[in-house]
Amino acid sequence: MIDRRKFLKKAVWFIPAVGVFRRLSKEAQAKPIAGGYDPKNHLYGMGIDIDKCIGCGRCMEACKTENNVPKEPFFYRTWVERYTIKKDGEVDVETIDPRHEKPLARTKETEVLRSFFVPKLCNQCEHPPCVQVCPVGATFSTEDGVVLVDSNRCIGCRYCIQACPYGARYLHPETETADKCTFCYHRIVKGLLPACVEVCPTQARIFGDLKSMASRLVRFKRINRLHVLKAHLNTEPKVEYANLDGEVR
Repeated sequence: MIDRRKFLKKAVWFIPAVGVFRRLSKEAQAKPIAGGYDPKNHLYGMGIDIDKCIGCGRCMEACKTENNVPKEPFFYRTWVERYTIKKDGEVDVETIDPRHEKPLARTKETEVLRSFFVPKLCNQCEHPPCVQVCPVGATFSTEDGVVLVDSNRCIGCRYCIQACPYGARYLHPETETADKCTFCYHRIVKGLLPACVEVCPTQARIFGDLKSMASRLVRFKRINRLHVLKAHLNTEPKVEYANLDGEVR
């Protein structure tokens, strides 16, 4: 018998990626968690305060450990970039690599106008391009606002990876299926924080339920002027930044 995944992977090249099999299966929907959790009562998001990020990389390592992300090669569900703005207008962007003690390339202080760190991850879009292009319904949005991947349905076609404007997806080298940040969905439905938020020493990441007035995220949104990445794409990300520099892309 022909393996279903291999068959679909071959067949997908002969059919349009958009609009095919867009209807999600019952199995693909996140299953209710024991204890009365109802996704309809929640809407998750994350705020990031750029001024508080120190580029320590603890969030990256915690995410790898919590979600069994391959240590090699350089795959991450969340990562941190260092932006160096030079006086001549040139912008250098480097990704922190907590695996190595070797420091990032340094620019002469006399040439630097400003420098800062920017954590990045899946933006959990309200209108996710990755969901639109998935030909088998493996990528889907939950009722509580998180975009997930059903690895049992994913055929590894990479359409979602190409469609993501934030570079937040990769093909898992072992499962050969798409992988990305899920806000640590297995934790948040139990009332826990995502691993990256829990280990951040400066509380640069603020996670919360937008439907709860007691949420730290709701307060964060109220007292800060927030921006999203690539706002012109109208994906309506649920990851918002405070003190975001205009050079960040």
